[in-house]
Amino acid sequence: MYLHIGEETLIRTNEIIAIIDRESAGSSPIFEEFLGHREDGVVNLSKSQYKSIVITRNQVYYSPLAAGTLKKRSQKLSVQEF
Repeated sequence: MYLHIGEETLIRTNEIIAIIDRESAGSSPIFEEFLGHREDGVVNLSKSQYKSIVITRNQVYYSPLAAGTLKKRSQKLSVQEF
């Protein structure tokens, strides 16, 4: 299944490693270092401030949608698969 993460971007749900809210990401120096190493693989989907970060194996997406919204959407998809 696919998850819409903003700005007409769909990601396969089995490729998602983590969905992190902006506040949690900003408070972790380790996560800041991780993003520093992945600068070339970052895609900003937000026209203003992003609300969450979606991490896949090859990309890091800054999403305009809240982490809670993305979580609800992914759970809804999981229920529909059965």
